[in-house]
Amino acid sequence: MLTGCVYVVGSGQQKQIDPEVFRVFYKFWKETEAEAQDVHLPAEVIEHLDKNECVYKLSCSVKTNYGVGKIAMTQKRLLLLTDGRPSYVEITKFRDIEEVRISSAPLLLLRVPSLKIKMSLRKEMFEANLKSECDLWNLMVKEMWAGRKMADDHKDPQYMQQALTNVLLMDAVVGCLQSQKAIFAANKLAYFDKMKSEVPMMVPKTTSETLKHKINPSLDLTTPQAVDVLLYTPGQLSFSADADSDGNPKLWCALSDGKVVVFDAASWSIQQNSIQVGASRLNCMLRLDQHQVWIGSQDSTIYIINIRSMSCNKQLTEHRAEVTDIAMEERSDRFGQVQAYSCSADGSLIIWDVSTLKVKKQLQPTSDALHSIKLFNGTLWCCSTDYILELRKNGTLHRKLKLPDLLRDAPTCFSSFLLFLEKDQLWTACVDGGELLVWHDRDLSKPFHKIQLPDCIGVSCMIKVKNQVWVGSQGRAPGKARGKIYVVDTEKYSVEKELVAHTDCVQALCSAEDRYVLSGSAYEDGKIAIWKVE
Repeated sequence: MLTGCVYVVGSGQQKQIDPEVFRVFYKFWKETEAEAQDVHLPAEVIEHLDKNECVYKLSCSVKTNYGVGKIAMTQKRLLLLTDGRPSYVEITKFRDIEEVRISSAPLLLLRVPSLKIKMSLRKEMFEANLKSECDLWNLMVKEMWAGRKMADDHKDPQYMQQALTNVLLMDAVVGCLQSQKAIFAANKLAYFDKMKSEVPMMVPKTTSETLKHKINPSLDLTTPQAVDVLLYTPGQLSFSADADSDGNPKLWCALSDGKVVVFDAASWSIQQNSIQVGASRLNCMLRLDQHQVWIGSQDSTIYIINIRSMSCNKQLTEHRAEVTDIAMEERSDRFGQVQAYSCSADGSLIIWDVSTLKVKKQLQPTSDALHSIKLFNGTLWCCSTDYILELRKNGTLHRKLKLPDLLRDAPTCFSSFLLFLEKDQLWTACVDGGELLVWHDRDLSKPFHKIQLPDCIGVSCMIKVKNQVWVGSQGRAPGKARGKIYVVDTEKYSVEKELVAHTDCVQALCSAEDRYVLSGSAYEDGKIAIWKVE
């Protein structure tokens, strides 16, 4: 993080940093951090602050129109710690700021630089005679204000954390340089303030109304990771008090290279360190019962996670190619055996006895790669590159749906499919196609309806939620592609909403009890968005 700072403040070209320069910079950074941690706050200030809120920067004692004292900056607000009797005045929260500017105030026969802040909740502007500190505080307050606005607009608290990091770097740079160039250098770190003024990032109204929150599964990693698979598991009331894990609902997130991050879905906080299952991309996840989650990997292994201990202690290694999907057959009665089905990139299918983890049957319905499978009313549906197959329970082929001729000329393939057999319908989507095709279950020779997805380059995933289909895709945007979600009405066959909250392809979707939809994106974005379902 710090080497990146020196690179930004420098000439704009990547070059080796002089070790002595970096040593001085790092020393000042740590000293500033320690100074902030040593601030003695009055008890009433501590009670006023939120959990995990703390002071990161403290000014010298200055004269303000609220009294004389030191200005304290937390990650959420500005406070004035008044001199004399231990007390404080809240100046403003960053989200309530309307304007920040440098002015001048009379001091004896002179005029000294002052910082003025206009707030939405007060008529009177706050003014502080910050003198030599004025330029730095001006940059810092503007950056925190811009970061707060970005965080609120995008429902993503990480913007605020990034703005705080920028501010602390500004402070360290100014402390190191101790010259007229210091503010010029620090100004290069005002990323969010520049973004706010130069490229306003307006969030579309529909997106803002539907988006609830964003979380970052790569928060503790050095670089963002792609979100490859998402799985929501409901809460469990049967957990005992002395169990290793609680009974809260969870969000399981498969990242690159075999990492699985688990969130507490009640608070959206990361539950523990990532679980490592192999070192390859993970393709699918399924909870089979209250005790286990199965994860299919590119390394041809199915890893079994114990939900209570949150550890992987069993593996299924019978596949000879990457495992692409897992499905479970519902028991016909409470005493019946539970069977799981898994498919792989060599076209093979394995039927498992879940209780014994033994192979019951192996099938080879096609030599083409199988991408996904679904079970419905005793039949098994399989999606391959050019076909969707319906198999009988004994594994023999019942019907085959071909990629339409109008699409076969283009370099595309099926990416996903959904069954609406209560409506006698099958919905399909393609990797490089910007439309959904709707088929009659009784006539798979050609689709009877096409739903065009505006500005869509290709569909990566889709799920059924209530009477809607949520579609994850890559959409066109000026200058670059971006992640886009389409919400389609299954009755009207029309796009109800277009949602844009990811800067890279949306490649994972899951539903949380039909109340929320969670979306995960490729590595350039690497975040998870939480959407409310209407």
